Amino acid sequence: MQLGDLLDDVTLDVATSSIEIRDVQIDSRQCGEGSLFFALPGSSAHGARYASDAVERGAAAVVASEPLSPGVPVVVVPASQLQALVAHVSAAVVGNPETSVELVGVTGTNGKTSVTTLVAQLARALQWNGASIGTLTSERTTPSAPELFRTMAHLVGAFEAHRSRSVIALEVSSHALDQGRVEGLRFAVAAFTNLSHDHLDYHLSMEEYFLAKARLFTAEHAQRAVIWGDDPYGERLAAMTTLPTSLVRRADADDVNSSLVGTTFFWRGHLVNTALIGDFNVDNALMAMTILSTLGASDEDVVAAMSEVEGVPGRLEVVNAGDVIVIVDYAHTPEGLRRLLGSVRALAPQGRVITVFGCGGDRDRAKRPEMGTVASTCSDLTIVTSDNPRSEAPDAIMDAIMSGVAPGPDVRRIVDRREAIAEAIHSAARGDVVVIAGKGHEATQIIGDVVVPFDDRVVALELLR
Repeated sequence: MQLGDLLDDVTLDVATSSIEIRDVQIDSRQCGEGSLFFALPGSSAHGARYASDAVERGAAAVVASEPLSPGVPVVVVPASQLQALVAHVSAAVVGNPETSVELVGVTGTNGKTSVTTLVAQLARALQWNGASIGTLTSERTTPSAPELFRTMAHLVGAFEAHRSRSVIALEVSSHALDQGRVEGLRFAVAAFTNLSHDHLDYHLSMEEYFLAKARLFTAEHAQRAVIWGDDPYGERLAAMTTLPTSLVRRADADDVNSSLVGTTFFWRGHLVNTALIGDFNVDNALMAMTILSTLGASDEDVVAAMSEVEGVPGRLEVVNAGDVIVIVDYAHTPEGLRRLLGSVRALAPQGRVITVFGCGGDRDRAKRPEMGTVASTCSDLTIVTSDNPRSEAPDAIMDAIMSGVAPGPDVRRIVDRREAIAEAIHSAARGDVVVIAGKGHEATQIIGDVVVPFDDRVVALELLR
């Protein structure tokens, strides 16, 4: 596709306009022959610094907010237009896949992955095309615009043409909204799950964190909203937005019965039978079902589809259901961990709850003591260990967690995560539940700048054997 066709609102000379563009990149290391490189501002360095590297790797042109001399044509546009332009061009170069699907955007602190995954599964069970983009499919919760539209184009290309409808559910993070990664997208439904302490290293306050999330719920970005009402921020958002809104509450589920093999409840007068377990998965199911209902599916069809839904990888995933029950979950915020442990306690009231967890390095430090408080007060035995320490010293992270530990409960610290899991399993008796929290579906651990294989589920099964 020629550059002039991609930058149709920018005046270019004839030679520059006729440059053939193969793809769009914002990371110079990903550039190849015919790439268009956007020099965007970054958290640690500006992309302009890497324009020459992009050209050396094959970039045919550069878009920047300042004049550069990398050896290829440079299109200079106002900095305020860069994010919108990279989204527009990224979509155009892969054929605007967003125009052939119904988009669902899900934001909130906890539950984004589960709700988007459930929406995609429900769509497929309804015989629609369905897919999700987020934590399970991408390095970032919400990919950058070039990666996002490439992924979307790949998904659309794999959809079956005879299906009557196509839905893509996208996790929309507060970072993505603040950084303009979803510019140019308009969602058929925008959904809000909840808001609690997380990412304050980036947003600095809960107010700023909330306002970043609220940007999704405008007519510019969405047509309709589905909002969890049993959350003070959800109630505030529902009062703020001008979008037609469906409020979802736990009271929407009647006669809830959950066990380690599944859950039943009544929704809008219909019996729901699902393989999902745990109280918070009832909330996730209510959100997903309401989203499909908002898209136009009948209540009867949605309930029937829920019976075909499988669990979400690494989200209250039962790894072992024998004498010692082992559960792996992604919970990595204080509220997420509190809700997880509350659900586990309800599912196995006769046994002890043994929790293994840590906190990620180079992430929100303020939540670490609170995580220690939650784990120690909601567990019979807590083992504090490493998560993904990244560039931080594991012991320093664990010190911060331990500073919040409640006095009295049995709390141990073991820096090696495998040894910590082994200690938890060794300490468990028949009927006890070992909860391994924080990493969920992740199959690696990041220590310094080294990425090593480590899957909590695999390690737990190895130790159980």
